Amino acid sequence: MIDPAYVAVMARYNAWQNENLYGAAASLSDEARRQDRGAFFGSIHGTFCHLLWADRMWLSRFAGTPKPLGPGSESPRMIEAWEELVTERRATDALIGDWAAGLTPAWLAGDLTWVSGISRRELTKPKALLVMHFFNHQTHHRGQVHAMLTAAGVKPGDTDLMLVEVGG
Repeated sequence: MIDPAYVAVMARYNAWQNENLYGAAASLSDEARRQDRGAFFGSIHGTFCHLLWADRMWLSRFAGTPKPLGPGSESPRMIEAWEELVTERRATDALIGDWAAGLTPAWLAGDLTWVSGISRRELTKPKALLVMHFFNHQTHHRGQVHAMLTAAGVKPGDTDLMLVEVGG
């Protein structure tokens, strides 16, 4: 299905795109980043917070890192200060990169069992599928942020996966 090399590329893509979009968002005022733009998580800031919350939740399941505080429904308000959000995003991206660098084919071939907050029940799924979901979720919500930034008059850099550096 997927292998550790795929995960490593996607981890680099994730960090690269977060730097891209956070850099573009930094050119906006705090008020503009927090403006409700009709997205599922409301604002650019809220969507960034949700993404950070979700990445930390999946990392807690994949790597045993601490779970984020609070439920997913509160994720858009997880971190109030922009600079703290930027710092925490970079730290989490480094954790994702470290986790990806240590993956083995055997780990990816296994299953993961967890209690889903969304379905409120225990689920078991293939780890490889969940890792693909992890990266797909990031890309989905970054696409929303990209659209909100563009509507706000900011032009983020390239987002094409084929441009990410594939070497270690």
